[in-house]
Amino acid sequence: MIITIDGPAAAGKGTLASVLAQAYKLAYFDTGMVYRAVGLDMYLHNEDPQNEKIAEKYAQNLTFTHMHELAKNPDFRSAIGGNYASIVSAHPKVRAALLKMQQDFSKNPVFADGTPAEGAIYDGRDTGTVVCPHADIKFFITASTEVRAMRRFKEFQSKGIQTDFETVLADMKSRDERDSSRATAPMKPAEDAIVFDTSEMSIEDVFNFCLKIIDKKLKNS
Repeated sequence: MIITIDGPAAAGKGTLASVLAQAYKLAYFDTGMVYRAVGLDMYLHNEDPQNEKIAEKYAQNLTFTHMHELAKNPDFRSAIGGNYASIVSAHPKVRAALLKMQQDFSKNPVFADGTPAEGAIYDGRDTGTVVCPHADIKFFITASTEVRAMRRFKEFQSKGIQTDFETVLADMKSRDERDSSRATAPMKPAEDAIVFDTSEMSIEDVFNFCLKIIDKKLKNS
């Protein structure tokens, strides 16, 4: 079974994907990691993320091993990492270079230790429209900009990252604009996606909502 969870930043995709992967014993692929890895690699080498030609080279040279090494860097999940990821992900050539890596995982999903899995949960933008358009279940979750910014702000605080809410909110709005207006694969729900707003929902509410949908799918398959 392949399940995709799409939506804007800080809507709750990662948290939901993680608990569903554990509940159904499925592999977990955070597709945003590939863009964060490329963006952070460019940042660490003082490269301009707006330069598509250079960004494409970094994308072509990315390996799973290097991606996980970069993930250990404190800036991988910081506002810097997020902004660089958003910028490089808007480049068509970067997206093309990274697409095959993401699609191949659905054919042979594996857990972190390399053992085979019966399926996978994909967390990230365009997973239901571009990466896995034939996924068994597609979720698109969202929340108000202010709620998502506050979630991200609290996340930064818990990690000791110094910033303020207004900066996080401005970055969130800027990122949403880039993601929704890019020429290639703008962020939007797949036609057959199940769309819902998590602004007033707890993670337990979201999990139980999805649980019913997945269990019904499994029962009827």
